[in-house]
Amino acid sequence: MEERGLRVAKTDGAFFSKISTTISKLLIPTKIGINGMLITIKRNSVLKNYEIYTNNKEQEKEEALQKKYEDAFILYLESIDKYVMDSIYKKVRTRTATQFEEEALSKYYTVIHLKETQYLEYKYRKQKYLLDLDYLSLKNDNKEKILARYKPFYLSKMEGIYKGILKNYSIQLADKISENIIDKDGVYNSIFDTLEDYIANILPIKIELDGKEKYKDISEEYEKFSAFLVGKLDARDQVEKRMYLLAMSRKLFTHSIPLVVAEQCYNKLIKEARHLIISSKVDKKKDKAYETLISLIEDYNIRLLSTKIYWEQPKERENYKKFWEEYKAIDKTTKEGQIKKEILFIKDELKKIENNVQNKHIIRFYKDKLIEYKAIRSLKNSFSKGKNYTKKVVKV
Repeated sequence: MEERGLRVAKTDGAFFSKISTTISKLLIPTKIGINGMLITIKRNSVLKNYEIYTNNKEQEKEEALQKKYEDAFILYLESIDKYVMDSIYKKVRTRTATQFEEEALSKYYTVIHLKETQYLEYKYRKQKYLLDLDYLSLKNDNKEKILARYKPFYLSKMEGIYKGILKNYSIQLADKISENIIDKDGVYNSIFDTLEDYIANILPIKIELDGKEKYKDISEEYEKFSAFLVGKLDARDQVEKRMYLLAMSRKLFTHSIPLVVAEQCYNKLIKEARHLIISSKVDKKKDKAYETLISLIEDYNIRLLSTKIYWEQPKERENYKKFWEEYKAIDKTTKEGQIKKEILFIKDELKKIENNVQNKHIIRFYKDKLIEYKAIRSLKNSFSKGKNYTKKVVKV
């Protein structure tokens, strides 16, 4: 009887579990319908208030209209957040979710985990996540009419969110205590990843709404960057792609990524390019890495150092003035001029790294390049001790 009772109890449990699951599946479409309607209502409200606020020309009404718009925005985000928890979560739990919904929930929890350690980033990332979710839903459903109205609002909010995220990372790197950051490389990677996300997904909307003419000063870099969005990238490709990201950031995020942080990012990429040169075993790859390094150094000087006003050491400023005048005097349209440019860059590099023992391999590479270009002499001294051998001495 005891065994039978246990068996009956177990069967009943399975039965009620199945009933519960079935009821949940039946209720989910209703939940989705209710939440979907709520999002639509709140979306229409925030768009209406955004349009009234942006079109307002009466200064005395600005503060009140802004508050009404921001309140509508909060309610709109709350409706999407509720949709994630009430609908997507239950669909994933009952295995009725689409791949899009599964990925959406995974990203949601990634954002939530930031709350305990990086609250400011969490605040921006959650807003970005919720806006992206609704925007992609509209896009996937081909709701062109509402999208046309939604994009200006979406763009204005995303501009502020990305600037806030990048400013937060910049503060971490620029702060004097940033040396205590455990994962400083992680902060650099986050800056580059955020820039890539913005330029790949938000900038095309800006170009669509504002017109190509407004962004002609970054069009060349944008086209070169776009080429890296297709196919598998090696380490050199990654460095080059990030170089174009930094170049565009000097125009798009001047204040969110201040010069001191941009300088650190350039120096990190230059270090990576040096490492690629000395770690490449194939001559072709080594040459490609060297080309990337030269491009990086030139970009760094043109876009950043030539515009730098404040220098910690006056001597550094004077030395750079001489360097810059020499660079400007080179005719870079000729092959001879290109070699002169490389020689100038390599000699400047040697001044920066020659006292560091860890850089001995790249120093050797640089000196070999200068010998190849006849910028320095290679003296050969032979002497005998049991047997003859030759020792190469480089004289700069």
